[in-house]
Amino acid sequence: MIKSVAIIGAGAAGAIAASAFKAENYFDRIRVFERRETAGGTWIYDTEPLPAFLVRPGKLAGDIDPPLKIPDLDMKSPQTTPHDDQERYSQTPIYSSLTTNVPDIAMSFSDERFAYGPFAPHYVARQYIENYFSRHKTDSFLVLNTTLEDLSRLPPTEEDGLDRWRLTLRKFDAVRHVDVWWQEEFDAIVLANGHYSVPYVPFVKGLEEYTAKFPGRIVHSKLYRAPLIYSFKRVLVVGNSASGHDVTNELVSAARLPVYQSRRSPSRWDGDTPPPGIEWKPVIREYMADTGTIVFEDGSHLDDIDTVIYCTGYQPSFPFWNEAANGRPLWDYAAGKLIKGYWHTFFQDFQSLAVVGMPRVLTFRSFEYQAIALARLWSGRNTVMLPAVEEQEIWERERAARKKAQGKKFHDIPWDDGETLEWLGGLFEIAGLGTLKGEGRIPPALDKELIWAVEHLKKYPEPGKGRVKEGDKKTYKETKDSGWVVVEREHRDTLSFI
Repeated sequence: MIKSVAIIGAGAAGAIAASAFKAENYFDRIRVFERRETAGGTWIYDTEPLPAFLVRPGKLAGDIDPPLKIPDLDMKSPQTTPHDDQERYSQTPIYSSLTTNVPDIAMSFSDERFAYGPFAPHYVARQYIENYFSRHKTDSFLVLNTTLEDLSRLPPTEEDGLDRWRLTLRKFDAVRHVDVWWQEEFDAIVLANGHYSVPYVPFVKGLEEYTAKFPGRIVHSKLYRAPLIYSFKRVLVVGNSASGHDVTNELVSAARLPVYQSRRSPSRWDGDTPPPGIEWKPVIREYMADTGTIVFEDGSHLDDIDTVIYCTGYQPSFPFWNEAANGRPLWDYAAGKLIKGYWHTFFQDFQSLAVVGMPRVLTFRSFEYQAIALARLWSGRNTVMLPAVEEQEIWERERAARKKAQGKKFHDIPWDDGETLEWLGGLFEIAGLGTLKGEGRIPPALDKELIWAVEHLKKYPEPGKGRVKEGDKKTYKETKDSGWVVVEREHRDTLSFI
């Protein structure tokens, strides 16, 4: 009997989860806990990302974002303590010019499109999420400026029942400059807290000493907002994923040329030669703190670099997870995956705990399938049951082995081999239809228009398109309109840019 649900995070995943659970007209209590001042999640734009966090090369999220010390208080009623200003990495990585990478038809939820074209500016995505709470009358579920600091499993209240959960929550009272603490209990938890908060900087020989010798010279792209503060500076960008591509291209307009970009391998939007104003460099081999020299794998080096911007991604962080109370960790950092997970959503050993928004796939639209399947399952209205735990274990074990052999990430779901369709189809089958009285949402169809948009609308033009290559039987046709590109060609991984 699951009658109360806590949703952690009010970004896109939290917004659709709140809507899906409300639509069931079954649950007695639904709450969405959000540590920021508004809904929007990673799409909230922080104009001044302060304080500048310390770069810690090679460190895992557990070291960078440790749990907050829980005060020894009687929390039967709210209690106050002096404000704890430990860095919680709650600010977002949104830079001024950022737009969505996914065409709006595939990124927005099925019942409402973005109020924009295919690739919307970041503020449109934030407004969309805020409005979604209001449109579905789930804004009353929101508990803002509130951080989950501890999530502990409680024993079932009846024999053969499900685990319940105790949340220890902290709200910063800015007027009194104190933290207000209290606890609440729920039957089930949806983790929708995202994974673009804790920045990752890989270990490189000498980097730690270099950082200490030259404070502020090494930064992460989470702090990047616009190119002007790098005017006339010698800048090295590390990484060439979507953010590395954007940051490097923007810096050409302000930084001292060339802008250097360290790449492990070419990206799908790289040509044979770098664009004007950019010089490619291989992977960094060593930082020389005594001289300030940066040495690359090919033996070349750079001196007098003013700023190194690491565009090397983020790590999932769950500092609230009480490992002692819950019997195990939640995330395996060595394998890069949820522990004892199934279908990127469920857990083999915690039937009242789930995740929405983990895999790299169609973002908002895929969250919708997860949220609806969960709401139907926990209301007892699902059409298909989850497989036995033994089958779930086999799925996890075989996927981990296969992805390791392929050199791929566990939670990356490719489009071109049909895996995305298989995954969404499985969630579709679990959810089934709503009731005759209209209770419950129905997962959307993956129609031809959406599939065409995913396969043809590209934010980043790819080199070599728009011309027939000698000896190649295929014709590549490129058309442009309003800044986006239609490319007709087969791709190895259509969703690689997400």
